Order: sequence, then structure tokens, then C-alpha cells
Amino acid sequence: LLPDEFIPVAEQTGLIEPVTEWLLATALAQLVDWEDSAPDLTMAVNISARTLQRPDFPGVVKAALARAGVQPHRLLLEVTETALITDPLRAAGVLRALAATGVVLSLDDFGSGYTSLGQLRHLPVTELKIDKSFVLAMTASPCDAAIVRSVIELGHNLGMRVVAEGVENLETLEAVTALGCDFAQGFWFSKPRLATEMREWLDEHWLPPAPPPARRSISLPVAQRQG
Repeated sequence: LLPDEFIPVAEQTGLIEPVTEWLLATALAQLVDWEDSAPDLTMAVNISARTLQRPDFPGVVKAALARAGVQPHRLLLEVTETALITDPLRAAGVLRALAATGVVLSLDDFGSGYTSLGQLRHLPVTELKIDKSFVLAMTASPCDAAIVRSVIELGHNLGMRVVAEGVENLETLEAVTALGCDFAQGFWFSKPRLATEMREWLDEHWLPPAPPPARRSISLPVAQRQG
């Protein structure tokens, strides 16, 4: 089953909380297992709207990191704009507490939700991910290209790094690179793979970060992939 099929059911029934805790533990254990192939790799985990309303969730994350022996900055938590709608004040408080643990926060699918600019400037997020609906169409649609350009400029002006989602061909990669996007993600680099297949892929493709040290995510740096 794809996530879109079972995540809403898990949220409605309350099962999303144990699922999220299991996912955190599994993802961090996998990160440790890949250490020899990609020593500076960051693991990204998506966080649901319901989880973002849990005041105790930052403590759950901190405990999971301690058990796995993983430094906080190597965990990237992705939240969607829609996850902030139910109770924006509580969600913002949970995000601030998460940021205080040292994990990296990313606003996923940006442009598809309802985040106001006033709200965005107060969120402790390090990264904006441009919704793939704009990236997929940008080479054929001047309007979508303008939106992508604007989000990149907005993110950079707010001191954030920007990721283009939905990069599925070289033309799109070149387009987002020309606009100064920091990272790219999509089928152009790889389709989803089983964890058992990733070690070989990492051995072949992983490039260590160039100095000065910078946080790295599973989304491959545009400049490195072009090289």
C-alpha cells in the first residue's frame, strides 16, 4: 500500500503514533547501518499532522536518537503545510521544541498548502521543499517556472535552503540549477528502492560533502549530481 492509502486511516484511528515511533527507530537504525557507505548521510522522516500536535513528541525524538546513538543534526523531520492548519500555535510550539533538540526541520510540499508568509517567518525550519506539482510543469509552463523561482528566492532571503521535488529529467534539473536551487529530489536520480538495495547505490553514487561541513540529506546536492 502507498502511504496515501494507509496514513489517513492510521491518523483517524490513532495508530499513527505507534507507527511514527516505530518508523523513527527503524529509520535511525538504518542510518547507522549505512554509516560505512555514507558517513555524513542525513535521514529524512515525514511527520503527520496528528503527531505534530503531541507536546511530548520532542522527547520521543530525543530518546530515539539517544538509543540509536545518532547525532540530532543527522535527522531531518519533514512536515507539510497542511499539518500546521489544525492547531497552528500548538504545532509551532512543537516545532520549536524539536528544533531545540538539534534536529533539522523541513517544510514539505511548500506551495500546496496555506502557510502565510507571516507564519513562515516564525517557523524554525531550515529547509523549504517546493511542491512537485510546480516543478514537474515548470519547463512547459512559464507560470509554474515563476512560482519555482519565487519560492527559491523567498527561501534564500529567509536564510533557508531550498529543495526542488519532482525532478524527473535532465531538462528540469538544469532549470532548477539555473535558478540557484540548493538540492533536487526525484526519479532523475533514483526511483524508490528497498533498504537492501540502497547500500550498493550509495557505494556507487555517494559523494562526501566538500568543506566547509554542511548538512546533507538523502536529496542529492544539485551541483554534485551535475558533476
